[in-house]
Amino acid sequence: MQCPHCGYDHHKVIDSREREDAIRRRRQCTSCEQRFTTYEHIAPSLLVSKRDGHREPFDRQKLLAGIRVAAVKRPVSSERIECIANHVEDRIQRLGRAEVSSELIGNLVLDQLADVDQVAYIRFASVCLDFGDLSEIRSEIDRLMGRSGQEAER
Repeated sequence: MQCPHCGYDHHKVIDSREREDAIRRRRQCTSCEQRFTTYEHIAPSLLVSKRDGHREPFDRQKLLAGIRVAAVKRPVSSERIECIANHVEDRIQRLGRAEVSSELIGNLVLDQLADVDQVAYIRFASVCLDFGDLSEIRSEIDRLMGRSGQEAER
């Protein structure tokens, strides 16, 4: 790891604290003496099964990237995207399984995006739900509009 200030790759750990989902380390560069913080996330060996049958390790960065792409040029903050990823990751871990489907992960993201931004929802759904034609997209938009209409009535 390199110092974010000067790029030097030697530093020392000043403070280390365990949090619920990560280890927070306060570091100091031995060259420029600037301090910075790193977080080490404890990730269990979780596998994601894909539609085509292959499996790959769960990758939080890939999850975040997918949500960010769906939310590009939308009023969704980086903090909100992080919250969505945290929620999805937490739900997956609470299942206690060694393997989950990409479909389950996609549906968890969609549940969150439906409440945050409908355009980001449709963008994510267009990849996740693998629409065959425009009528399927229209059906999903109608379902989403019905959901938001029900929430407005409450």
